[in-house]
Amino acid sequence: MASTNDLKNGMVLNLDGQLWSVVNFQHVKPGKGGAFVRTTLKNVLSGKVLDKTFNAGVKVETANVDRREMTYLYFDGNDYVFMEPDTYEQVSISPDVVGDAANYMLENSAVVVARHEGNPLYVELPASVELVVEHTDPGLQGDRSTGGTKPAKLETGAEIQVPLFLNTGDKVKVDPRDGRYLSRVSSK
Repeated sequence: MASTNDLKNGMVLNLDGQLWSVVNFQHVKPGKGGAFVRTTLKNVLSGKVLDKTFNAGVKVETANVDRREMTYLYFDGNDYVFMEPDTYEQVSISPDVVGDAANYMLENSAVVVARHEGNPLYVELPASVELVVEHTDPGLQGDRSTGGTKPAKLETGAEIQVPLFLNTGDKVKVDPRDGRYLSRVSSK
């Protein structure tokens, strides 16, 4: 249990049996009446966003979410298999928990797995990942970075839009949260 005065961004609350992550909060002290806390909450499982207001000082139940860095090993056909680097313990996680993160995970890449009471909640990737373009139409002379875009298939099977000057075999940096191309990675 915690007071609404103790709320922080990223804290996970247990409201009516559902887990909600605090995205934003604001303490408000109006001229008349009691103080209150205005929050923006995101459902950990469904991703639904909710605005909720609490009276200041009210007790709310917090959930203990264990976020651990793990290594993605492979997809066994049914589940994604992750390994804890310290204990070498392997954990199988279903595709619906992994979600869109599967489109940007390479074998042996580091990810964060969040669990509550031993049950996996979600898989979190870094802010950017580097992947090789497996196939895209060839670039033409005169194509510039400020021009249009074209579809490209990455080594993980995901399809994203990339600038016209990129070719098959180029390494690109991608934002896994929305599948947006960030930059080309220079090969040294």
